[in-house]
Amino acid sequence: MMLRDGKQYTLSSLQFGAFPCDYQNDEEVYNNSGVVVIGVPFDGTATYQPGTKFGPNAILNASVNIEPYDDESGEIYTIGIFTIGTLDVEEIHTDAKKVVDTLYKASKAIVKDNKFLVTLGGEHSLSQGVIRAYKEKYRKLSILQLDAHLDLMEQFGGTSFSHASVSRRVVEDLKCKVTSFGVRVVSKEELMFVQKKKDFISVFYAKDIHDNDDWHDQALETLEDHVYITLDVDGFDTSIMPATGTPVPGGLSWYRTIDFLRKVYKNKKVVGFDVVELKPNPGDEAPNFLVANLVYKNIGFYKKYTLRS
Repeated sequence: MMLRDGKQYTLSSLQFGAFPCDYQNDEEVYNNSGVVVIGVPFDGTATYQPGTKFGPNAILNASVNIEPYDDESGEIYTIGIFTIGTLDVEEIHTDAKKVVDTLYKASKAIVKDNKFLVTLGGEHSLSQGVIRAYKEKYRKLSILQLDAHLDLMEQFGGTSFSHASVSRRVVEDLKCKVTSFGVRVVSKEELMFVQKKKDFISVFYAKDIHDNDDWHDQALETLEDHVYITLDVDGFDTSIMPATGTPVPGGLSWYRTIDFLRKVYKNKKVVGFDVVELKPNPGDEAPNFLVANLVYKNIGFYKKYTLRS
């Protein structure tokens, strides 16, 4: 498909979901869609277990088994969900900055078309490319991040575009506020940065929030009216999400996470989201199906709350 920046991006034969569609061609589906899905198979800065580059296709494969009717949001797919394909980043896989810049260009074109963009990773470094595109549209944009880690390192593994540095780039370079929840791994460097940027960074640790919702209102107060959500699946408890590069024990449950996200969509204008760091484990489809359902639930919340407000 040819996007506004004039570049051709690799299309995938895989689509998100197996939903009814009345349109006859890709361009018509794109034009009539409210949601656009793009995959980015990149894990070039992985530092423990690689394999998240297989995440996008695993999510798309699992998604065809999603029930089109959601008991909370109804027939979500009627918003129009178009899978634009996957970015071909194989030739630049060793250069994280080039990958991020390529995703930014693709995202910018989609954002300009007023689409709700859903990005499937891939590793977490990707998020900064999409966020940059949204930041150009929304001057006051805050980032809500589910993650086991703060991702606030100045650089990691020899690059400042590492998955461990993504939130640092968002705060320092894009000047966005970041609210992280589900965190349970920190470094001294990151804690010092949090103190230095306490007006820009809010952290809700898993040990304090995993069994209650007392923190919800406080977290919502840290967010601007326009919010971009980045969901690193290692924020979930490993009992339901073992398929990630760094499976840290002690994460959040499905219902606790969904309950909070629902409130975010109810109270804020969510402009887009990504799901990253799924590392498919051969023979275990449950984590892939969890992520596919997570994507569909978020699209449902967007349709039910953001579009109607």
